[in-house]
Amino acid sequence: MVTIPVINVSGYLVGDPKATAACAAALRDACENQGFLQVVGHSVPEITQKNFLYAITRFFALLQDEKETLSQDNSPCHRGYERIGGQKLDELNADATPDQKEGFSIRPERPLGKFLAGPNQWPDENRVPGFKEAYMEYFWAVHSLSKAIFQLMALSLGLDRTCFDAFAADPDGICLCRAHHYNPTPKDAAGRTRGVGAHTDFGAITLLLQDTIGGLEVLRKPTGTWHPVPPIEGAYVCNIGDLMQRWTNDRYRSTMHRVISPLSQTDRYSCAFFNDGALDMIIEPLPTCIPEGESPAYEPLKVETHILQRYQQSYGAGGTHIKRKA
Repeated sequence: MVTIPVINVSGYLVGDPKATAACAAALRDACENQGFLQVVGHSVPEITQKNFLYAITRFFALLQDEKETLSQDNSPCHRGYERIGGQKLDELNADATPDQKEGFSIRPERPLGKFLAGPNQWPDENRVPGFKEAYMEYFWAVHSLSKAIFQLMALSLGLDRTCFDAFAADPDGICLCRAHHYNPTPKDAAGRTRGVGAHTDFGAITLLLQDTIGGLEVLRKPTGTWHPVPPIEGAYVCNIGDLMQRWTNDRYRSTMHRVISPLSQTDRYSCAFFNDGALDMIIEPLPTCIPEGESPAYEPLKVETHILQRYQQSYGAGGTHIKRKA
């Protein structure tokens, strides 16, 4: 059984040098061995989490036709409601079914222009009162935490704390906050549903808030076995993505994971925050991660090129057409 490390970052966040060193060492060990960890003692208030989760449960309870008025198909920057089956993330099984989740996505409000830049879509205030306010308060709280985690990531690699600041805090960054809803899978069902197929994340780091239902699993490559990530109320599951793997020249590897909906009479809710930096950023292996006498494992890569390719692959597999709109 794989044990997912749990790291309390409270001492690091208040600037305690001893706690910071311990957190950096624990993060380094987690990223080199698992690619997954859970973060507790963080800076996101419990009330902010609860208000957000309450808001999304009310949104997903709307009639399907009402949710579809906010479909991502209506958004030139791919924001808003995502139907069940609109994406297929599975990278291991070409015959896998599309993901059995519905979602609602926002990013920072921007003028239309670059890929993924633009305004968010929001439900009518009279139908879901306080939804926008709860969502945006949550977005900026987790965005702040993500910047702190990037600084801890830098320290874990023996780099200056601010090494990733230009990426993580860029005012034109394309951070994505996507809420998910998974329908219950009753005991008399034919089988557990594939909530999200096996995949690695596209960007640099992900911070996932999950409820207490469970279903998230990670792949241990040496054994080819799947292992659960036990829910910890209020914690953030943190994992590195493909861009960070490239950045660290495979020292930190993105780990394949999936959601297999548990047999339950209860709806499952989660929210993933992806800090993917700025579209114009060029990612190339850090010199300190390239062994002496060896060449880097990757060529320089523009963030936009990578994200667009992965979006087209995963959404295209679910019948959703993604293109660059400028």
